[in-house]
Amino acid sequence: MATDGQPAANADQIAYWNAAAGETWVAEQDRLDRQLSPLGLTAMAALDLAADDRVIDIGCGCGQTSLELASEVGPDGTVLGVDISAPMLEVARRRAAEADLPNVQFLEADGQTHPFKAGGADALFSRFGVMFFADPTAAFTNLRKALRPGGRLGFVCWRPLPLNEWMLLPLRAALQHVPAPPPPPDPLAPGPFAFADPERVRGILTGAGFTGVDIVAHDALIGGNSLDDSVALSLRVGPLGMLLRENPEHREAVIGSIREALEPHAGPSGVYLPAAVWIVTASS
Repeated sequence: MATDGQPAANADQIAYWNAAAGETWVAEQDRLDRQLSPLGLTAMAALDLAADDRVIDIGCGCGQTSLELASEVGPDGTVLGVDISAPMLEVARRRAAEADLPNVQFLEADGQTHPFKAGGADALFSRFGVMFFADPTAAFTNLRKALRPGGRLGFVCWRPLPLNEWMLLPLRAALQHVPAPPPPPDPLAPGPFAFADPERVRGILTGAGFTGVDIVAHDALIGGNSLDDSVALSLRVGPLGMLLRENPEHREAVIGSIREALEPHAGPSGVYLPAAVWIVTASS
């Protein structure tokens, strides 16, 4: 599948996010947004948006970040949410209509190849949407062209899995029942942890022409979902979700172990576990 008539540089990711992954995020949007929103807002604050900025939201998914950006830039600013997932964009457009935010638009496109208007944006933003490009340097080179001179880039991405207890704890519990997956053949392949190495990220951005690259470690407790919802979410997303999609016969066996692992972290406001991310900013 290709978008905008461009070569399908990210054909595997386009197929993936228009099938199982996109459907999962649509189904789990409320739980995922509740969990990830604080991390996105931290990156948004680092971007220091002005009231009339024109912003491109890369990998906008179901649109929560685009709506938050629209509130930041106000009615004189604009937000263009870009994603390769048609199912997720359908939700995003519905959300924007329900929120009555006319300054938000959505585009089904591949950020690596889409011919954005040169210099048409003041800022680029992403919440976990930039780790999936087949050629990240080419993608950021293309995205930088969309920025005016002196425009800003800000995004949040995951640090290594062992530092992200919110994903690691359920995975460890499940491995009591499910065979461990083999190590990935290419740890730098597109995926949630492709930007875990900050020096790789710095090299990609400087290679794409960005300047003033700043990469800051940020730790937070994330969650906010009930114990039942946290168990259900763990079964569907992240490394464990992928493992169970490949071994569905073990799904029922792992539920009790995951619940037992998460229960000590449950409180009146829900389950909270540590997350570790990079907050990345740069200029065009």
